[in-house]
Amino acid sequence: MSNKLHWEQVYQTRDTEAVGWYESEARTSRALIRDVAPNANAEIADIGGGASVLVDELLAEGYRHLTVFDLSGVALEKARERIGERAEAVTWQEADVLDYAFPKDALDVWHDRAVFHFLTGADQRAAYVRQMQHALRPGGHVVIGTFALDGPKQCTGLPVQRHSPETLQEAFGPAFALVMSRREVHVTPGGTEQPYNWCVFRREL
Repeated sequence: MSNKLHWEQVYQTRDTEAVGWYESEARTSRALIRDVAPNANAEIADIGGGASVLVDELLAEGYRHLTVFDLSGVALEKARERIGERAEAVTWQEADVLDYAFPKDALDVWHDRAVFHFLTGADQRAAYVRQMQHALRPGGHVVIGTFALDGPKQCTGLPVQRHSPETLQEAFGPAFALVMSRREVHVTPGGTEQPYNWCVFRREL
């Protein structure tokens, strides 16, 4: 099964509030984005945003230039339906970020909560970093959350590559400087604790 079919099936068969990564509030993502991009005119991409409530919260804070990427059109449609008329203010992209034609130096913030850790191949991770470096303008920021080294080994039946701030820095290379990192434990709707590492990187090159 392709990645796209896998995620379409996940969102077709599971309630949005029952999936393991569900958050009723995207507090950490929102706070870190606000820290690195306080200007409401910032260009922000939510990579693998799916049906996350982050877009609702950023709209409520006045951000005007939001793009949500996901492989699953079903997930994006669920988000659009939830948001209602405000969805017209968001750009929705049903696409694979590994081969999407991003405009060069266009983004201020690249946000990713739990896409990167699904990239288990070194070639996939390298392609992701190339896309990120191409799309972010110099001085732009990456806000990223991944399973920590002691986090789950699988998610929704797929293997994951767990990370520390150090392994993320190694993967991103000298084009990106680590600004901050912190550990957080996400509690799934079923009550399972999942350790995450959150990091902020700045594009230097």
